[in-house]
Amino acid sequence: MGEARTVVVTGANRGIGYAVAAGLLAAGHDVVLVARDRAKGEAALASLGGGRLVVGDLSSVRATRDTAEALRKECPRIDVLVHNAGVWPSRKVLNEDGLEQAFVTNHLAPFLLNHELEPLLLESRARVVQVSAGLYIKGRADPERTPAGLDFHPMRTYADTKLCNLLMMPRFAARWQGTGVTINALHPGVIRTGLGDRPGPVGLLLKGAKLLWKPPATGARPVVRLATAEPPPNGRYFHLDEEQPLAPVALDDVLAGRLWEQALKYVGVT
Repeated sequence: MGEARTVVVTGANRGIGYAVAAGLLAAGHDVVLVARDRAKGEAALASLGGGRLVVGDLSSVRATRDTAEALRKECPRIDVLVHNAGVWPSRKVLNEDGLEQAFVTNHLAPFLLNHELEPLLLESRARVVQVSAGLYIKGRADPERTPAGLDFHPMRTYADTKLCNLLMMPRFAARWQGTGVTINALHPGVIRTGLGDRPGPVGLLLKGAKLLWKPPATGARPVVRLATAEPPPNGRYFHLDEEQPLAPVALDDVLAGRLWEQALKYVGVT
């Protein structure tokens, strides 16, 4: 990708998203940061010394649709869409849709953005990059329980919802086959970010452990590589820079079909 491209990065005001934006800006690309908090987003822009900001919330269906509309207004063209925003909650929180928060932000929001922004993606033969998590292999996606957090667990729910998201990737790849649009997912490594931070003794232990983890710039490098690789792969999963086959839990086509149809109903897409 030698020429400048317009790249949208969700959750870009801190952590891996911020480092991805920095790497892409340094390479000369037009980077659009999506951040829920305007003040934090503007602070990130000032620190980066470039880019554009779209204030967008991915915590509900309504808010995600509003974010897509804001992106359409700001970006008449999107060449790369990086789904980086994610949450790892310590307690069950139901949003305005009556759905568990991680299920929405980690799974439904990128699903809906792909559909809402699809005309722009098709027009520019864009590439979509999903920042996933190696913990998906521990996930257990239950369409009857996971959406409302009936199986909520402060550690495993993150894996469950990341698995839901990853199960969609082969289906989007098939949907866009022959259009020039590509989609890939990757685990960026165990990175020192604010993801999963929580109060109390467990939080203190986690902070101590994170001192040994890699900085955000390390996790950003494979994301930037996928966003700019020529020719782009399609429908692949990467652990850092190494392509890996998906584990059987992410290749359950029957479960993927159930989650896909369920997501269509939740977000109101036909």
